[in-house]
Amino acid sequence: MTLPPYPIGTPGQPWGPAEVAAWRARVVRQRSYADDVLAALEPLRQAFDISEYGALVYDGERFPLLAVRSRGWRDDLPTLVITGGVHGYETSGVHGALQFLSDHGTETAGQANLLAVPCVSPWAYERVQRWNPDALDPNRNFRPHSPAGESAALVALLAPLHGRTRLHIDLHETTDSDEGEFRPALAARDGEAFVPDTVPDGFYLVDDADRPQPAFQQAVIEAVARVTHIAPPDAHGLIIGCPLQSPGVISYAVTRKGLCAAITAARFSTTTEVYPDSPRTTPQQCLDAQVAAVRAAIAYALSAPD
Repeated sequence: MTLPPYPIGTPGQPWGPAEVAAWRARVVRQRSYADDVLAALEPLRQAFDISEYGALVYDGERFPLLAVRSRGWRDDLPTLVITGGVHGYETSGVHGALQFLSDHGTETAGQANLLAVPCVSPWAYERVQRWNPDALDPNRNFRPHSPAGESAALVALLAPLHGRTRLHIDLHETTDSDEGEFRPALAARDGEAFVPDTVPDGFYLVDDADRPQPAFQQAVIEAVARVTHIAPPDAHGLIIGCPLQSPGVISYAVTRKGLCAAITAARFSTTTEVYPDSPRTTPQQCLDAQVAAVRAAIAYALSAPD
């Protein structure tokens, strides 16, 4: 079947500034970062230290970037990092991180330092988008001097923790809009042909192919399986075109591709992928799956011998 071309750009030609501007003009605000995230963080100030680690200004609008730290930070304790909302449209990543902080964030007090950034990409969160306003994917740009402001700010925040972090878990979703909008837009932006794929029905994890941690990944999968279903492979034995390391876990070049979970070079790291469009789950189950993944990852990381 021949698919219609993406409505912006000329097939086979990468986008220039005019096409990026045309794409940005189609994007509309659908929700409020201030109401959904900043307001939700206010009650947490009673138990955590919350600070602004940067700000993004787009079209005259300022988005403060906030980090949540456990109170009584000690350099002799292991450090745990949680990130969400790298892709703004992945709702349970943001609200799963907030739910974890609210319900379980102080459980490791005195045992570990906790640093959480619930919403890395606030402009994209408001517009339910994968990219930032410059049509850049933050999750391919986590490196120093990144062209994506969201990525550069987070890299700078976490730089002092590089090589000193016990755990980094990055909370994501895979949605039907990946195939319906975001992957077609990516192909058009890069002047490439769009090749359709299937959307996995269920939760899965992304491990770093260059630093595999199979026992850790499986401990997280086992915990999440008690909350929601785990994605099976497609007819080719793959999930989103990647080989399975084990049931519910794929291997991907996380570090080489500049993905968020690699920023800290943590001893244990993973990227969660929730599927909110499944008829077999609910929005609350998606949040609960993210929380279960975080708690299981923390339990494993803190129980591992030094």
